[in-house]
Amino acid sequence: MKKYIPYLVCLFFIATLQSQTVELNLFANGFNSPVDLQNAGDERLFVVEQGGRIKILNPDGTTNPTLFLDISILVSNGSEQGLLGLAFHPNYANNGYFYVNYTKTNGDTRIARYSVDPADPDIALSGSELTIIDYEQPFSNHNGGGIAFGPDGYLYIASGDGGSGGDPGNRAQNTTLLLGKLLRLDVDNPEAPNNYGIPADNPFEGSINDAEEIWAYGLRNPWRFSFDSLNGDIWIGDVGQGDVEEIDHAGLTEAGLNYGWRCYEGSVPYNTAGCPDPGLLTFPVTEYSSGTGSGNCSVTGGRVNRSPDWPDEYGIYYFADVCSGRIFTYDLATDNLINHGSFNGSWVSFGVDSNEQMYIVDIGGSIYKVDGTTVIIGTTDFDEASIVMFPNPATDNVTFSTAEDKIISIEIMDLKGSVLYSENNSNTSEKNISTSGYSPGIYLVKVTTESGALSIKKLVIN
Repeated sequence: MKKYIPYLVCLFFIATLQSQTVELNLFANGFNSPVDLQNAGDERLFVVEQGGRIKILNPDGTTNPTLFLDISILVSNGSEQGLLGLAFHPNYANNGYFYVNYTKTNGDTRIARYSVDPADPDIALSGSELTIIDYEQPFSNHNGGGIAFGPDGYLYIASGDGGSGGDPGNRAQNTTLLLGKLLRLDVDNPEAPNNYGIPADNPFEGSINDAEEIWAYGLRNPWRFSFDSLNGDIWIGDVGQGDVEEIDHAGLTEAGLNYGWRCYEGSVPYNTAGCPDPGLLTFPVTEYSSGTGSGNCSVTGGRVNRSPDWPDEYGIYYFADVCSGRIFTYDLATDNLINHGSFNGSWVSFGVDSNEQMYIVDIGGSIYKVDGTTVIIGTTDFDEASIVMFPNPATDNVTFSTAEDKIISIEIMDLKGSVLYSENNSNTSEKNISTSGYSPGIYLVKVTTESGALSIKKLVIN
């Protein structure tokens, strides 16, 4: 369920003390309407172009002159149609299977499997297509597009509500249809006459009325979704009707969730005629306005940062807006949403390489590396790394040290802003504090040094 800001004081406190900066560095350009970026478990990146082509992007930023796959003659292209998604099988290194999501020339959606050339890892066999599933699209828009393998080994597919505006057929709430859903298929154990099986724990498995392929429903246009590579949580960016853009979240085993569309746009009632009780719906974990004057129009779901080279933002979810170019971060642990401002791009996808380095895709043709650091609002010449806090998470004790300065004061606060520990005039380069009396949870620590620098850190106590 949506958190209706019960920790408003906490959120204001955090927002006034710290933020993150986001830095984009151009990695490669010259692509033709790129819409997705994936890795196959090695050093290469695969760039999906909307027109039906997949190109290989190398670690040095160069692009292979030979296409990995070209199915442009099979794809309807333009507006929200095209080759929209790519997923590599978890056992790709051995079986060479990968899967694509595209709209056919008649506008309907197809999920298909292809194979890499056994003699050349940089070329796919264009004649190896195996259709996994097709489904009808009544309108040209709201096709969803994302596909991904979950940590459970099943293939997840994001389908839009079928298009037009306001979901006129109420398809997202109709569990006999595949539209407006997150689907979940077992592609390794097909059951005739299909080229896929139904996982036994799908919520409608065995039903004679509901579509057994459904994992979750009540989505409008889930253009991009992803799995947290650490814990398997699902994150969905669901494009709003005209006023609210939403981010949905669920644990991997939470089956059968109803995200509320067309009853609600985000957490705002839209058309509640015939809708279930709100208590049966799962509302967004966070949302933002795309109403008139906001400059926003369409959310692009992103990724949870799990890069070991980027520890300050570890576990933070990144996403963006296509029209405004804004990039946002959301911290589930603190329910903290940050708008980092507008960047010069129309962001349509995020991706990571095999080392969890994050990238962002501009449909104008460029791929950027995403980097960031935690900064303290209102300070200038301060190096966050000058204060070291360890261990974190802590159990019985936590130590603060600095190599080039002296610690003058330390405060430990809970997320409501209450000061639980305070010490002034320490004048030491290292300070050890007992945490054995604290309840498990997240705390904020404010450290001031002799030079006047201020550091605020998040402390986890087990």
